[in-house]
Amino acid sequence: MNNIKRVLRIVFILASIGSLYFVPWPIVWAWILPLPDTVQAQVDEALDHGFDGIIVYVDQAGKEPGFYAAGWHDRKAKIPANPHALFKIASITKLYVAVATTKLVKDGRLSLDKTLAEYFPALAGRIENSDKITLRLMLQHRSGIPNFVDHPDYWKNPPKNKQETLEYALDLPADFEPGEDYGYSNTNYMLISDLIDKVVGYSHQQYIKEEILIPLGLKKTFGSLSEVDIADVMSGYYVGIDEDFKYEDTGLMIAAAEDVGTFIRALNDGSVFNEGEQEIYSSIYEYEHTGLLVGYQSIAKYHKDIDTVVIQFTSTTNFDGYNWNLSEVVYSRIVKILRKQ
Repeated sequence: MNNIKRVLRIVFILASIGSLYFVPWPIVWAWILPLPDTVQAQVDEALDHGFDGIIVYVDQAGKEPGFYAAGWHDRKAKIPANPHALFKIASITKLYVAVATTKLVKDGRLSLDKTLAEYFPALAGRIENSDKITLRLMLQHRSGIPNFVDHPDYWKNPPKNKQETLEYALDLPADFEPGEDYGYSNTNYMLISDLIDKVVGYSHQQYIKEEILIPLGLKKTFGSLSEVDIADVMSGYYVGIDEDFKYEDTGLMIAAAEDVGTFIRALNDGSVFNEGEQEIYSSIYEYEHTGLLVGYQSIAKYHKDIDTVVIQFTSTTNFDGYNWNLSEVVYSRIVKILRKQ
């Protein structure tokens, strides 16, 4: 019996040692480091986690906005990070699209209960359940439409335009029955953007500018790369690749951190909405978002307990590592510093 216990003890010890191999040590290390006293110190520390550049904007009620940056704006040209630089905000764009849709619903130009097949008859036979998928379900990511980035050929043969992108989501089985589950799908919002184009008769980017950006006084938010001076855009990098990804036009929005912060504040306090719009928006989408593109990570949130908006941009990605998790750790520690102040 003693021998059996001894063997079991050895097996347990070996198993415990073996399990340490799977511990995400970079994340653990980032968490357990002593918390700096200032936001800038934490921003500087982020470079030790492998980020080429980082921008943070803090809007605390009753205080002057805080602008922080570390690392490179352009690594090759040795230009230091600029807290006022433009950045590709990726899926944070969905918040602007959702607000634009809300305004069109309130105006009676769109209906949340009308189906995809009704809005896009040509897609009826190419998207399963198109006669059951409503605009509401698409906004909520409850449509079951496959996410085009999940297609096995998407990364091997990247699409050259929007139509090629859409093709990666067509003629596939639904991920689930409409309304029966949740499945984040970029295809939903690409189709919604196309729908806004169709309804207003011009680009959804222009509609967003007229109905959201101009009223809020946002002059450093743009719909595409073609609208900006490329030198103003922060460079984006992928670990192990020398290429600067700022030159790729993804069709998603580009903005300065302060502009995104102003928008997030207006979204949460309701000032971005006209009468009756906020009730609609609250039923269809969220009030914060993150964004991820090759070379670009972004987090945009309002923290009600301290009445503070914190925007964070990091310019290095590595989809096979802990890069995204580390950006979340840095963000969480910044919020913790602000709560202690």
